[in-house]
Amino acid sequence: MTIRPATATDYRAISSLLEEAFRQPDEARLVEALRSEKAMARELVIANDKEEIRAYLALVHMKAPAGWLALAPVAVAPGSQGLGLGGRLIHAALGVADGPVVVLGDPGYYARFGFSVARAQNLVSPFPLDHTALREPDTSGPPPEQHLVYASAFGV
Repeated sequence: MTIRPATATDYRAISSLLEEAFRQPDEARLVEALRSEKAMARELVIANDKEEIRAYLALVHMKAPAGWLALAPVAVAPGSQGLGLGGRLIHAALGVADGPVVVLGDPGYYARFGFSVARAQNLVSPFPLDHTALREPDTSGPPPEQHLVYASAFGV
């Protein structure tokens, strides 16, 4: 299976994957809205040798702070879960992210990729801080004090 940037020809398959993985259409609608808003920094997919999309990840530009990204969503096709595809995509995305990346999700899962709920403790977010984690290129200073402003498509 190969990691590659998503293309417009993948969009229908990505929507299907998101609906299948999340068992509802909200994430697919979110991705479409983020594209319309031109908020996408990067979209990555994992495709098998038949070019079937098995996993998807988006990095989204935050409105504030400048240069920050949000990791959302990450999805793996139900038949491909448990194979490490989501982790491979996250590592690939973080390898190209230049600045801080915020994620909303299971703190234990995302800690494996260098995300820290403790480093997010001083952030102001419309989402619960106990599930907000931050990965920064430099963690030598105190945790940042920033107000998070997500792309409009997130509805907050």
